[in-house]
Amino acid sequence: MVTPFTADGQLDLDAAQRLATRLVDEGNDGLVLNGTTGEAPTTRGTEKAALLHAVVQAVGDRCTVVAGVGSNHTDHSVQMAQEAAKAGVDGVLVVTPYYNKPPQAGVIAHVQAVVGAVPDLPVMLYDIPGRAGIAMETETICRLAELPTVVAMKDAKLDLEAASTVLSRTGLAWYSGQDAYTLPMLAMGAVGVVGTSTHFTARGTADMVAAYLAGDVETARRLHYRLLPAFTGIFRTQGTILVKAGLRLTGLDAGPVRLPLVDATPEQVEVLRQDLLAAGVLPA
Repeated sequence: MVTPFTADGQLDLDAAQRLATRLVDEGNDGLVLNGTTGEAPTTRGTEKAALLHAVVQAVGDRCTVVAGVGSNHTDHSVQMAQEAAKAGVDGVLVVTPYYNKPPQAGVIAHVQAVVGAVPDLPVMLYDIPGRAGIAMETETICRLAELPTVVAMKDAKLDLEAASTVLSRTGLAWYSGQDAYTLPMLAMGAVGVVGTSTHFTARGTADMVAAYLAGDVETARRLHYRLLPAFTGIFRTQGTILVKAGLRLTGLDAGPVRLPLVDATPEQVEVLRQDLLAAGVLPA
């Protein structure tokens, strides 16, 4: 979920609660807060905690709320995980430490530290080498999957062979971390998607997942093709930028983005409008 800001760039908790309610009403059965799309790199710790409390209060009885606690500073991740636990979230998302490129032993120790700090919270791993600079190697994931509270993976590595290997060796609940890869990952044993375009495509995406899991592959494929313009169009530039632009098109203003992101240009907004129209998720 994006993090709404006021026009002058302050955290907007009222808008956050309205957005969270809408997203659940439209078919999202879980929300990830304080992730990349939530501009976590540029929100302060107090803002992250306030956002968690507000969203848990608004929809915590209706959906699973997961807190992103990613950092390249392990102590900071531990602190954020503990704050998330206090807010009453259902789980935490732990991304590979970024920029400092630790060895795999460091990735394992980082996750173990977070797990040890919140022993009662389920943990979803997040593998996204395009942002982190390194991947979680297969043996690393399998080893982390032995920890009792590590229960899921958000996979944005997009290495289907590696994902298949881990799925064959672990019981992790696998989620696509790239909207357009959801259907092929379902074929390997994934259970859903932690999405970006799902700010707009939740109902259709949920129907696609349900159809595939029920054995109706043709319906799932048809929905995949229909939603593909939104799945891919939301990433024509950085996803947060276009989600916030798209929300304005639907009448819910989540405010501007924070630097170093910049708001969508009129040209980008028009292309997005056409993508969402093509996917059938924006009224003509």
